[in-house]
Amino acid sequence: MIELYTWPTPNGHKVHIMLEETGTPHHVIPVDIGAGDQFKPEFLKISPNNKMPAMVDSDGPGGKPISIFESGAMLVYLASKTARFLPKDLRDKWSTLQWLMFQMGGVGPMLGQAHHFLGYAPEKIPYAMNRYSNEANRLYGVIDRRLRVSKYVACGQYTIADMAIVPWLRFPERQGVEIEKYPSLKKWRDAILARPAVQKAMRVLAERRKPLNEITQAQKDNLFGAAQYAKR
Repeated sequence: MIELYTWPTPNGHKVHIMLEETGTPHHVIPVDIGAGDQFKPEFLKISPNNKMPAMVDSDGPGGKPISIFESGAMLVYLASKTARFLPKDLRDKWSTLQWLMFQMGGVGPMLGQAHHFLGYAPEKIPYAMNRYSNEANRLYGVIDRRLRVSKYVACGQYTIADMAIVPWLRFPERQGVEIEKYPSLKKWRDAILARPAVQKAMRVLAERRKPLNEITQAQKDNLFGAAQYAKR
């Protein structure tokens, strides 16, 4: 059984999708990042960077428990465990892993910054807003160009690369992006989001997520402020 420590964010949803697509038995344990659950000592034992998601597989390698943090590593682990969504063909496998790294190193960090400076930052900083909305559009363009020549992001089949990227593209307006400018991406995104397992994954803890106007200052400190930088 997998214990999944998570919250309804794009990084959480990546792993939710994989678990639902593979039908892997799991138990969801909420990590309320607004309340500061990510800083609790028991969570830091499995996620030393105080980021969710993280997981513990009681039936890990050799039948012994293993804990995994970093959502990309979790997707690769689950693909290895289930033998699904990471192709065996070496060219397709390495294409999948490189597009997964593209999400981890580019799509997630840059679109996360766009979310922050366009929606959450306490002051409007035009330089930052332009910087990250422009980068968001550049990344959408990279994906759109790829999807003009490939059915899925990595290769001709649905993989963990698609699962990793698609949750970040659900609300392009929050990133300064007009989705209609990227028709190949939009067609692919909408098809992935229509999958029953993906729809089920997106509902995980969805009722726990608060709109921006309901987030308190204490919660903002846990998400973006002083609590992040306290010595532990």
